[in-house]
Amino acid sequence: MSATGHALLSSSSSHRWLNCTPAPRFEAQFESGETSVYAKEGTLAHSICEEVANYNFHKIDKRTFNNRMKKLRQDELYKEEMEKTAEFYGNYLFQKYLSFEQKPFTVQEDMVDLRDWVPEGFGTCDSIIIGSGKIHITDYKHGKGVQVSAVNNPQMRLYALGALKKYMPIYGDTIKTVSMAIVQPRISEDVEEEELTVEELLAWGDNIKPIAEKAYKGEGEFNPGSWCKFCKAKGVCKARTENATALEDFKDAVILGKLEGEEKTKAATEKLLTGSDKILTDEEVADLLERGKYLVEWYNDLQEYALQAILDGHIIPGFKVVAGKSNRAWSDEDAAFKAIVASGIEETMLYERKAKTLSQLEKMIGKKDFEAMVGQFITKPMDKPTLTGSDDSRPDYSEAKKDFEGVVENAV
Repeated sequence: MSATGHALLSSSSSHRWLNCTPAPRFEAQFESGETSVYAKEGTLAHSICEEVANYNFHKIDKRTFNNRMKKLRQDELYKEEMEKTAEFYGNYLFQKYLSFEQKPFTVQEDMVDLRDWVPEGFGTCDSIIIGSGKIHITDYKHGKGVQVSAVNNPQMRLYALGALKKYMPIYGDTIKTVSMAIVQPRISEDVEEEELTVEELLAWGDNIKPIAEKAYKGEGEFNPGSWCKFCKAKGVCKARTENATALEDFKDAVILGKLEGEEKTKAATEKLLTGSDKILTDEEVADLLERGKYLVEWYNDLQEYALQAILDGHIIPGFKVVAGKSNRAWSDEDAAFKAIVASGIEETMLYERKAKTLSQLEKMIGKKDFEAMVGQFITKPMDKPTLTGSDDSRPDYSEAKKDFEGVVENAV
């Protein structure tokens, strides 16, 4: 375990250490010990989810539930939205519970041992349901910045391995499959699931075991990628910097596909004869797009690090920290408005009537009721073409579809 009392190879960071094995030991030296407001909000939201689930599964009576909720509502970070998302989470669990052929076993916030696969590893499953030959693991995510997929998710698979280890001695070989789900209601009401056989899950665990051992020792090569997002050392990681700055070598490159006629033939010949890296084929453009998509993110992380470093007393040559621009604000809005009205300005002139946005109304009314009320009045025109990775689940952009948009609807 690290000095902060957390597992060095935490389940939540498994996507990172499975791809970049030196990361855990390297970033450990940058741990501040502070917990962000977002993390604290997430913890509170999880507590509310736990109480809702326990009440739904009759683990606690109504009086106990109300008393616990009363205490949770007193937290300074409490928001009414947390109860709505917890209700969604609780309803999902109860529907999953009802899908079992026989009454299943349920448990909330259950700690599991991962040491068979990850050195000193442990984790906490938000919800476990066992019955009818299956273990179902559910994880609640309160964040709304990035949607997390349950498919091929190493955190969920580690939780599943831990649950399997804990309950296999009780249920034996009656457990045939393990399913995992991530509920993230602030982003989507569609809950994605992954299901594996016990054999498939155990095989995956065997495959990642040597990687986890290497990560625990801090061995291996640094490997920057999307998993750098929450790394504490991302602002000063040389491997990440080298990956980003390597694009400088291609700043004067010519894209072969943009050339025409004789100029294109000449460039293609030069590329073939000399292997020039200043002339890019479509395949090389694809490679650079992949390598370069984290360039802006890397620079922003560099700025964030430099800002905090200067605030902490470090010197970053050529840079300093100044107060940013701010907007004027009322010190007492009510008193100010009274003064304006007293001067002869009509009070109605101080306010404007503004309709709520479609999203605000949907959130207020509820997705299903909103669709039933006004679904026929909502249209979603095709947006401009956007470049993305080939693994994006959205259909390919069609220029023809854009041109004929609305024609079928208006046809007689």
